[in-house]
Parts: sequence; C-alpha cells; structure tokens
Amino acid sequence: MEIHQVVVAAAPGDAVTNTAFEYQRLLRRICRSEIYAAHRHPELVDDVRTLRDYSPLRSGRSSGDVVVVHLSIGDRALSRFIDERDERLVIVYHNVTPPEYFAAYDPAFAQLLHDGRAEIARLAERADLAIGVSQYNAAELEALGYRDVQVVPLVVDVDAFRSIVPDPILLERLAAVDGPTFLYVGQILPHKRPDLLLEAYHVLVTNLVPDANLVLAGHARNRAYARVFRAQLEGLSLPGARFLGGVTPAELAACFQSATAFVTASEHEGVCVPLLEAMSFGLPVVARDHGAIAETMGGAGLLLPADSGALLIGEALAELASSRTRREDLAARGRKRLDAFDPDAARAAFLNALLEVV
Repeated sequence: MEIHQVVVAAAPGDAVTNTAFEYQRLLRRICRSEIYAAHRHPELVDDVRTLRDYSPLRSGRSSGDVVVVHLSIGDRALSRFIDERDERLVIVYHNVTPPEYFAAYDPAFAQLLHDGRAEIARLAERADLAIGVSQYNAAELEALGYRDVQVVPLVVDVDAFRSIVPDPILLERLAAVDGPTFLYVGQILPHKRPDLLLEAYHVLVTNLVPDANLVLAGHARNRAYARVFRAQLEGLSLPGARFLGGVTPAELAACFQSATAFVTASEHEGVCVPLLEAMSFGLPVVARDHGAIAETMGGAGLLLPADSGALLIGEALAELASSRTRREDLAARGRKRLDAFDPDAARAAFLNALLEVV
C-alpha cells in the first residue's frame, strides 16, 4: 500500500504545505509516501515532486493505494490529475477563500479561487472520504453533498514551536522600542484585512495610545495587493508600524516573545493557526468573529463582532494596553485552550480516518 499527498502549490511557510509535511512524517512510518504539487517553490525541489513525476509502484483501487488531495484553490493540472487516477481519494479541505476578495486586485487569481470552489463540489461523488480541518470546514463539505465527512484538527505542536530559539538580533531590536507592541502574523492578502488593521492602528496611536507599536510578519506573495498595502502603509506615515515580510521560524519566535498581544482583522479563516501560536507564548489574542476564528479561539480571546471597524479594534487594543489584569486573564485562558490541541491526538485522528478508507 502507498499513500501519497497532492497539493496545488508547495511553498515554504505555507500552512497547507506544512500540514502535508507533517502527514508525510507520519505516513512514512507505515508505507511509501511522497508529496506532489502542481507548482512548487524552488527551495522545495528536493522534498516535493511535480505531478508529472507521480509514479506509484502499483496503481488503481485494487492496489489499496490512496491519494490524499489538499484543497485550498483551483488548478486545471490538479483536476486533470485527479480525473486520470483511480486510486482511493481522500480530500483534506483547508477552505477556499471567497474569490470576491481578489476580484479588484488579481482577476486571474480570483478565477482560480472560483474554480477551486467548483472543484470541491465536483469531487463530492468521487471522494471516498473528506476531512475538514475544522467544524467550519466540515460543515461546508456537508452542504456540498459529501457523505463521509470527518473533522481532523491540524497538527499544531506548540511545544515544538516554543522550543525554537528566538533570533537574537530581531529580539533585541523589538525589545528596544517603547510602548506596547501589537503583533499580526499571516499572509498579506485582502481577506486577511491588513488594511483595516493599519486603520485601527492609526486610530490607536492618534487618539488612544500614542506610543503603541504594530509589527506585521508574513509574506506578501500577491504582487497586486502587496503594492496596495505598501502604498497604504507609506501614506499613513506610521513610524511605529513595522512590516517585516516573510520571516524565519527564529524571527517569528522573536516576534511572539516581544509582543504585548496578538491581533488580526481577518475575514476568512479555516482555522487560524497564528492564534494558537500566540497563545503558546502567553499572548492575549484579539480577532473578529469570521469563519473558524471563534471555533479556534474557543472563548480564550477577545472576540469582536464580525462588523467591527477600525475604531472598535483600536479601542480593544487600547484596553489591553492599559489593563495588565485583562491581559493576564486572556493569556491564562489561552494556555488552557491549548489543551484541546494535542498534536498526538490530531495525528491519531488522521490515521484513524485513513484506516476506514484502506
């Protein structure tokens, strides 16, 4: 038996790619297992193969082999690959961003997202099993007609993350600033709403906490939206706002260790792992009630209404800046929330789901 995984695009630091690597380490204990991608970053050529390289020792349903497809966007090459294979098919659904967020910035990418949602619906009859990485994702699959849907949480090993030694240079630089520091970690994309976060920070330093700082860490891979974001950042002229771009694990650890609180204004999340990473560092978290954020947070953070604007977000940050008691309470609730994300239990849940298929 062989169990191989397929992703649309493999890239360093990408949540879907990280999940595939985590599953591969697990699967290789029991069988041959490779990761294939329609597109891959040059840094991953030694670890991820292309779809053209797919070459199982045997093939077909009779072999007992399984292809695990991670879906988060559409791609014609991936669709053709699935149609040409007849191994047992397992879908891992990470959710697909609604295409309207990208329509004004990148119509071609918006079309890929549209195709991705169509592909998910198309595969409902083909899949032997569908896995949602959250209840929110699983509910979408069930609404699309998937019969066998299981919730398998992502493997989030916060202990391993906390063991990373923070980058000393960045840690010293961030620790040297005066005032509270609010941290955002995530890609710079329109559905993440970093634009709203900048507006909220502008409200914060203009009217409430003048010495507050904002650190944003994450890749800006969509060039069209990156230009818009950078123009806004420069136009607001906020000396306390620092956009770091993509960071190493050690630099990310430095960001979390030096922050006062974590904040996101995202409007679409299938899980939102940075919330859990922030909790592991004892940070209070602030987010709006969109997608799976409330499910991930589990009552352990400051959950704002979905329609919260810059003023309310700014006021929430000001409250955390001024109340140590409030910060400590939220931090304690966050540490307790992490008990629900046992990485070994998540690994076992994934294997148990596959056992039903093989």
